Amino acid sequence: MCKEIVMRILIVEDERALCDAIARSLRNLAYSVDCCHDGQEALDLLGAEVFDLVVLDLNLPRIDGMTVLKALRKTDRETKVLILSARGKVFDKVTGLDAGANDYLTKPFHLDELAARIRSLTLRRFAQDNIVLTCGKLSFDTKARIASVGGEALSLTRKETGILEYLMLNQGRPVSQEELIEHVWDSSVNSFSNATRVHISSLRKKLRSALGYDPIRNRIGEGYVMEDSE
Repeated sequence: MCKEIVMRILIVEDERALCDAIARSLRNLAYSVDCCHDGQEALDLLGAEVFDLVVLDLNLPRIDGMTVLKALRKTDRETKVLILSARGKVFDKVTGLDAGANDYLTKPFHLDELAARIRSLTLRRFAQDNIVLTCGKLSFDTKARIASVGGEALSLTRKETGILEYLMLNQGRPVSQEELIEHVWDSSVNSFSNATRVHISSLRKKLRSALGYDPIRNRIGEGYVMEDSE
């Protein structure tokens, strides 16, 4: 079976309908999501649990979001924080980022943009950790950036390595071609080009040769899924 990395997110938002909508959207993307609706509850949860990312509103009851952020950063510099706020002035964004936020998204926003920003932040975190991702007999060292099967390193191109890493970080869920382009290619690549398919085809041939089977599945209309199905 694949060793799946589940990224845990805390949503701190006092607008309950909005909070529920964000939570549903992120759970559909295979994130583990917890919710709370005021600053004191957020501090209590952050003191007792470990999260990979916090989606933090600023206008919160009891304790405001900026105070929550500053309190978190006194003891925790690793947890990613994405501020979600109606305060859209440059001053507010600079203040939030200087206080330790990793990103700042103003309301109103599109759920797809929020998901893209979360993918970027969580991918950066996990890619920087000294960890080895595994899926069956396949392993990928995120620090050395080497894929191997049974201790034998695979000869992959830079693009193939990037594709493999992203699919292994998102094991078990479909990853669209557009999402791969967003994280593995630069913005100049046309999403309708054949570039991704060529590199994925080459990667799959190498994996099939090394493993004896292809761990990448193509779900029509959804995207590519990495799973151990020997």
